[in-house]
Order: sequence, then structure tokens, then C-alpha cells
Amino acid sequence: MNRPLSSSLWLLLTAVLLVAALLPFDGILSQTAQALPGGVVAFNKRITDFGTFAWMIYGSGSIVIVAYILHRVSRSDGFSSKTKTGWRLALYFLVTIGSASIVVHLAKLVIGRARPELFTEYGAHSISFLSGHDWVFQSFPSGHSAAVGSFFGAFSMLAPRLRIAFALGALAIGISRVVVGAHYPSDVAAGLLVGLWTALMTAFFFARRTWLFRLDDKGWPRPKNSFNAAT
Repeated sequence: MNRPLSSSLWLLLTAVLLVAALLPFDGILSQTAQALPGGVVAFNKRITDFGTFAWMIYGSGSIVIVAYILHRVSRSDGFSSKTKTGWRLALYFLVTIGSASIVVHLAKLVIGRARPELFTEYGAHSISFLSGHDWVFQSFPSGHSAAVGSFFGAFSMLAPRLRIAFALGALAIGISRVVVGAHYPSDVAAGLLVGLWTALMTAFFFARRTWLFRLDDKGWPRPKNSFNAAT
């Protein structure tokens, strides 16, 4: 097994352990978050819907993606290069966000975890396998968190210098899902990690075809323009 693949599997294992570590504290953290001052809850209600897949594909998120693609295309030389850059960027975002959406919605349907609004009746760890067709049993993983994880994860792969800012943006919306009582902390962690994982795996796939990314000396995907800047 090559080193990057082995390392990525270790990252996946670490992510699973992180989610597992949050599980025992889900109930108390959820109840505490929902009891925060009214102003804090109101703010989180305003920002939380920026994390929907629909917002990423059809709303303002798509405008951000298109603006970024146009910016990158404008910096390319020649019609052929501009065309390749444009469709590959569009494909990267589509595959990353689409894959995260498929994974997270399948997981919701299979696992069927009760949402925090049912905490009094079911507790924080109620699982009803294959009953996730009902919204109140679609808590794990968080779809909003997966959406922002894939959205900001894709941008962090393409513009690694801004990764901290992208991570903070994803984390803020993820936390808002706990504050508004829609998800438990482990739901959010799992959703964010699904989104980030799809961004990374799609970058590996593209890098092996030298689309947008190249593998560096250690075998990890890096934006092709960063290699040009280095030379």
C-alpha cells in the first residue's frame, strides 16, 4: 500500500475515533448548546441554512463557485486551456459535493438516529435502522455539515493557503446545527468529515489524471498552480 493511501486510511480511522469520542457527551453538549443566550441562538439560526446542499448547488453557493471558476479561467492562457480549466473545476465541485450528498443521505436512511428534539423521549443514542425516511430519525450524520465540509473542503484543496479560514467557516455552520437543536455534536463531526473526505479523495482521483492537481513528492494532491508558483 502506498504511503499517501495508508496515511489517508489513518486519517479516516482518526475521524471515526473522534466521532466515537463525542458520542458519550452528545446529550449534555446538545442541551447546553440549546440553552445558550437568545442572541447566540438567533445568530446561529440565521447562518445555519447556508449549509444545505441546495444552497451549494442552486443558491448563493453556486454563485461563489461560478465566480471562482471564472476567476481561474481568466488566468489561463489560450482557449483550450481556459475550456479545460473551466469544466474540470466544475466537475471537481460537482463530484465532491455530489458524492458527499449521496454518502450522507444513504447513511441517514440506514442508521435512523433520533434527532435532539426527541431527546426526552428517546435519549441521545436511539438508533432505528432503516427507519430514516422520517425526518426526525435522520440525525446522523448531519447533512448541513457534510455540505459545508465538501464545499469548504473543495476550496481548501484548491487554495490551501486559506485552509484555516475555510475550516473555520465549515466549523461555524456545523456548530450552528447543534445550537439550533437539529443535530448532536457527533452528527456534526461525522458530516464535516464526510465532506472533507470526499474533497480529498476527489482531489486524489483528479491528481492521478493531472486535472487541476498533481501529486507532490510525498504523493499528496496539490494544486497545479502551486507547482508553477514554486518554479
